[in-house]
Amino acid sequence: MSLPKVSIVIPSYKAAHFEACVRSAIGQTYLNTEILVSDNCPTEEIKDICVRFPGVIYQRNTVIREDNVLSALFSAKGQYIKPLFDDDLLHPFCIERMVSAMEMSAQHQLIFSASQVINSDNQRTDIRRPYQANGSLDGRDMQRSMALGMRNFVGEFSTIMFRRDKLWAVGYKDLFRIGRHDFTRGLADVAAYINLVRDGQAFYIDEELSYFRHDPRLESNSNINANPHFGNCFSDYIDLLVVSHETGAINTEELIALEAQVAEVSARLHDVFVQMAPAHQRYRDYAATLKQA
Repeated sequence: MSLPKVSIVIPSYKAAHFEACVRSAIGQTYLNTEILVSDNCPTEEIKDICVRFPGVIYQRNTVIREDNVLSALFSAKGQYIKPLFDDDLLHPFCIERMVSAMEMSAQHQLIFSASQVINSDNQRTDIRRPYQANGSLDGRDMQRSMALGMRNFVGEFSTIMFRRDKLWAVGYKDLFRIGRHDFTRGLADVAAYINLVRDGQAFYIDEELSYFRHDPRLESNSNINANPHFGNCFSDYIDLLVVSHETGAINTEELIALEAQVAEVSARLHDVFVQMAPAHQRYRDYAATLKQA
C-alpha cells in the first residue's frame, strides 16, 4: 500500500535556526514527503542553505508575513500538509505519528500534539500538554473551547497537520476569517484551525512531536517587541466570542456570562494595546442588541 504524500511547508524569513529546522524535516522516519521552502529572507542565507539539500523544493517569494504563509501552504502538492516555521523543529517521528492518526478516520481533519517550548540555545523552557491522553475533538467543540476559554490550546502552526483538500475548500481569502472578522493580524492560527476542522474532528496526540522556539531575543511574531500587531493576539479573543455567537458555536447566555471577564481583560490591557478598547466596545454593542431582543 502506497503512503500518502505529506508536504512539509516551511515559510521562511529568519536564517538563524533555519538549517536545524530543515534538518528536522529531512530526518523524518516517514518516507513519502516533499519539503517546500518559501523564502522571503532579505539576504541569500536561506537559499544558500537549501542548495546544500538537493531534495528541498525552494521558491523565492516577494510577499511577507501572512501572505508568505498562505502562498507556501497553497503551493503544497501532498495529500496532507505539515506546516513548519523557520526556527521550529520536528521530532523524527512527527510525520509518521500524525499520518497514522489522520488515516484512522476520514473525520480527522486536523491533527495536533503536545509540544515543547525551546529557546535560542535549544534549552527546553516549557512543555505544553493540553490533554492527558490521545483523543478526538469535534470541530464545533474545539471552537467553543477556544472562544469560551479565550485560549489557544492547539499551539502554533508547527504543531499541526491538516488535509490539503480541506484547505482548498476553505479558500485562500477565508482561511484566517470567521464570519465578518478578519483574524489575520492576531489569532490567524486559531481562525485557521476552526476553519480547517469545521464539519469534522481534530485529533490530539499526547506525545511531544514538535519544538516551538520562543525567546525574547528572537525577532518573531510571538515577540511583543518585534510584532507591531501583537495586541491583536489579545483583542481577537473578544471578537472570537462575537463571531462564535454569530455562527452558532456559542449561545446568548454563554456570551453574556463572559461580560465581566471581557471587561476585566480589556481594563487590564487597555493601556498596553490600543486594540483592546475598540474590541471591547464591539462586544458591548453586540451584547446590548442581544439583551434588547
